[in-house]
Amino acid sequence: MKYKHIIWDWNGTLLDDARLCVEILNSMLHSRKMKTTTLSEYQSEFDFPVFNYYLKLGFNFKQEDYDAVAREYIAAYNSQYRKCLLRNGILDFINLLKSGGISQSVLSASQYSSLLNAIESYELRHLFENICGLDDYYAHSKVDLGRKLLKNINACGNLRGEDVLLIGDTTHDYEVARELGADCLLLPAGHQSIERLTATGAKICNNLKEAHKFII
Repeated sequence: MKYKHIIWDWNGTLLDDARLCVEILNSMLHSRKMKTTTLSEYQSEFDFPVFNYYLKLGFNFKQEDYDAVAREYIAAYNSQYRKCLLRNGILDFINLLKSGGISQSVLSASQYSSLLNAIESYELRHLFENICGLDDYYAHSKVDLGRKLLKNINACGNLRGEDVLLIGDTTHDYEVARELGADCLLLPAGHQSIERLTATGAKICNNLKEAHKFII
């Protein structure tokens, strides 16, 4: 095995939820009589911190509170995310890695309790040693959270950066991996376009069969 531990992103990587996110955003934009967006536009513009992306969409946080907007989005998302499917083939892939002795964790910019509830609702909790989410709903950087996760992983077994692979679907996942000294693999068809992922210079796999060859 090339790696001893895999860190998974959740939204867009394990859970195929980009279309739902666009639907929710469009409902919020429509209710404010603002221009709606498309999946393609979303994948070209979405970024972290999410606050900046909301500004690009036209939200005016001098006129309304960002906290209220974030909670409106989260309430809609939490009531609907079960409509989404896991990425095709992901469960077999995770189990294959686990059977090969590779431990795994989830690192997400989602709020922790919501993240844990979602993972448990898909009956995946037993597959991961660590579940790491933020303390709030603002979806800012995952870097500090990733550092804490890496310390926790190292406490259980002395791993070097090159022993760890972070799998995600955004340029921010690549940035986090670089900060951690870990390797990175990006999967398209999530929350950012393949053009943006390619521009990072990160390794990209179009499907899990390619990812299997990269990891094993």
